[in-house]
Amino acid sequence: MNTAHVPVDPEIFHAYDVRGIYGENLTDDVAYRIGRAAAQYLQVPEIAVGRDMRLSSPQLAAALIRGITDQGVNAIDLGMTTTDGLYFAVGKFNFPAGVMITASHNPAQYNGMKFCRAQAFPISLESGLSDIRDLAVSGKFAEPASKGQVIKRDITDDYIKHALSFIDVSRIRPLKVVIDAGNGMAGLIMPKVFQHLPCELVPLYFELDGNFPHHPASPIEPENMVDVQKKVREVGADLGAAFDGDADRMFPVDEHGDLVDGSKVIAAVSNSLLQKFPGSTILYNLIVSKSVPELINKLGGKAIRTRVGHSYIKAEMRQNNAIFGGEHSGHFYFRDNWFADSGLIALLILLELVSVENKPLSEILKPLDHGFRSGEINSTIADAQGKMHALEEHFGKNAKSVDHLDGVTLDFGDWWFNVRPSNTEPLLRLNLEANSRELMEQKRDEVLAFIRQ
Repeated sequence: MNTAHVPVDPEIFHAYDVRGIYGENLTDDVAYRIGRAAAQYLQVPEIAVGRDMRLSSPQLAAALIRGITDQGVNAIDLGMTTTDGLYFAVGKFNFPAGVMITASHNPAQYNGMKFCRAQAFPISLESGLSDIRDLAVSGKFAEPASKGQVIKRDITDDYIKHALSFIDVSRIRPLKVVIDAGNGMAGLIMPKVFQHLPCELVPLYFELDGNFPHHPASPIEPENMVDVQKKVREVGADLGAAFDGDADRMFPVDEHGDLVDGSKVIAAVSNSLLQKFPGSTILYNLIVSKSVPELINKLGGKAIRTRVGHSYIKAEMRQNNAIFGGEHSGHFYFRDNWFADSGLIALLILLELVSVENKPLSEILKPLDHGFRSGEINSTIADAQGKMHALEEHFGKNAKSVDHLDGVTLDFGDWWFNVRPSNTEPLLRLNLEANSRELMEQKRDEVLAFIRQ
């Protein structure tokens, strides 16, 4: 197959992944070239390949695999799986590299690829993705002595067994649980998970459908959580959860159908893990509620604050041998899962917590979290750095502490805020927390007015 004439747009290579619109800047020919480039750059005997249920994923996976094998490397074809399933397979079965074909929570016309090395270590632009990009763009590939083979392998049951090993299944009570798969990959895996649990599963949108007919598989937007909230109230469930398209992020709701934000999940999982593994180190990103480090320290754990972004948190977790790491955005990372994130493992730990405490989720969470948060608010700002400097000048004189770990964080004791620029767009992101709702709303409006003036 001569693809030398196929132009590869370098703009589809982002900080942590490849992302493009299928049929436009991400085609089968482009996927083939990326397959050859990855195989040549990584210099490994085999690469595991997984894909989600998007309409273009089978064609892209086939083209990528053809590129890998044409470069003389074996392709382990995992078929349809979740992103955390691919990370698990690479870690558990010692595959030297893996590629997941997914566009996660993006709209239907998009697709993309995530790459990792041995032990599920992510490949970002800084750690090899730029080399793969440059090779794919140039199209200059060495001719291998022989072609690689395609080896099919299904890891779903192995992954479920691994995820269940994080809890004591015998302690799970017969809870009623609503899961909204958003027509994404959770629809494939959840029925099999719940076969091992005494719970009643109430499924929403489990049909795999890359058109996303009900709502986008992006539960970080509150409007995409409405259906699971409604269903929890309707059936009187103990809790519910929605997953994104590739099922690595999980967003729970309590028994009242109220949203449980990332900080509360991190607090709950930390609470559970520190009871089992006293004195452990836990990482949290700097946007997470102050309640989280306070709780970790109170329970005798060691809390370490990190920048936002999975490449930072995974690297820091490895460095500190942290048992768990959490981000406000629904990503929950586990040391014993090769430091990769897994919404499924986080959900299972919540089910165990509700079972063992024998109390409603809202009651368990209440003492763990006493902050009122604005959520992440984006403002379009041409000069984000200049605006951050102005914010620090204006508000900094009354702050008890100022730091620049990621953007700028100003702490005033009874409230704090962080602003940081987007890596990809002219946006400034604000997160603010206060000890009361009134103070949070007052300060949020004050800081936003300054940002947007």
